[in-house]
Amino acid sequence: MKRWALMLTIGLASPAAAQLLGGGLPTGGLGTPLGGVTDTVQRATGSVLGSRQQASDALSQGVASNLGRPLLMADGALRALSPRDLLALRKERLRALVRENRATLDVDDDGNPVRRDVILALALSPETLEKAKAAGFTLTGTETVDGLDVSTSILAPPHGKPVRKAIETLRALDPGGTYALDAIYEPAHAPLAAMAGALAGGGATSGSAPLRMGLIDGGVGRHPAFAGIAIEQRGFAGEAKPSGHGTAVASLMVGRSGAFHGAMPGAGLLVADVYGGSASNGSAVAIVRAMAWLAQNGAKVVNISLVGPPNPLLAAGIRALTTKGIRVVAAVGNDGPAAPPQYPASYPDVIAVTGVDAKGKALMEAGKPLHLDYAAPGADMVGAVPGGGWEVLRGTSFAAPLVAATLARVGTPAALAAEAKPGSGRIGRGIVCDTCRTPPKAVGLK
Repeated sequence: MKRWALMLTIGLASPAAAQLLGGGLPTGGLGTPLGGVTDTVQRATGSVLGSRQQASDALSQGVASNLGRPLLMADGALRALSPRDLLALRKERLRALVRENRATLDVDDDGNPVRRDVILALALSPETLEKAKAAGFTLTGTETVDGLDVSTSILAPPHGKPVRKAIETLRALDPGGTYALDAIYEPAHAPLAAMAGALAGGGATSGSAPLRMGLIDGGVGRHPAFAGIAIEQRGFAGEAKPSGHGTAVASLMVGRSGAFHGAMPGAGLLVADVYGGSASNGSAVAIVRAMAWLAQNGAKVVNISLVGPPNPLLAAGIRALTTKGIRVVAAVGNDGPAAPPQYPASYPDVIAVTGVDAKGKALMEAGKPLHLDYAAPGADMVGAVPGGGWEVLRGTSFAAPLVAATLARVGTPAALAAEAKPGSGRIGRGIVCDTCRTPPKAVGLK
């Protein structure tokens, strides 16, 4: 058995690894097993890869759900995949996510998951609202995001009409209006199934650094790396719950334990959980609510290791943060260069981050955004697992928090640019925080 395949097999043996790798143990939604999704994606993997048997074998173990992707696949296996292969796997993953959450999710015209029966209308006039009601639409709520000066009306389509069709009716009624579906944003790598255990936080010491960094992700689980660090968490899709992805990302920002250290160890962190343990959450509305909370509580830098389609409400939230002087850092995604540009990383006001390996080479599975600012370590390193222990990481999700924390530490975009060092491949202005990687051997992993 090849070394990378062995790594995947061993990794899937533990619940913590399954949480990060997408193995057979995580659950989606409110706890429904994802075995059906596993089978679906494995069959799709086989049909996509064809004769690329080694890569297929690894993927069949690693791509186990719509909640995540393999993190430990080595370059040898990744080189067997073309951009077209990665794109096909992305499409199947999104289809599987919607199939497993039919009660709450639908798709837009491009196949992206969206909240079922939710249409967002920005700056809806009373006259247009009356026209919409006459056409069978229902006003289900008005979302006023305090702190960002962003508001939107939430409409339900006429009974039985898919949102992707209904939104065209609204645009015909009001060609000058701004309408959008409530898009779902995925973690740029790793699953979000809720894990048992307590949330990090509550044990801050009087000497903790101020809470000036924000994280929009899944919840952060308790871990020794967060001992004595001021971490405040709030849920924006129900109760905040620990997740492997959020915990790993947070550890790379502020964690410290023995040989392990994040980019700004010991700093305070505000965590906005937009999933509540369910991959069917993470919507544009939840993310913008989270942005407002972070802005109101003093965050100066916000990390978003999530990816999805462009969305007017999300764009408005980004603009509002930028106007307040709050910098947003985001991962470019891991579905390869053939995948469409991902957001929020592709918005011009956002610092877009890709990942590099231990040799400073850009990760071949990294997405291709409309612009790319920096790279940071995104492979050959470890992060925290909820409850204790460490896991080997790979993906742009884990590069973005290193850039975000470095920006918080140095203070200005100009100082961040001065930190960048040369590398290989498409890495933007250079590699930031190249010494922030904690190698697996440092914590006793191979």
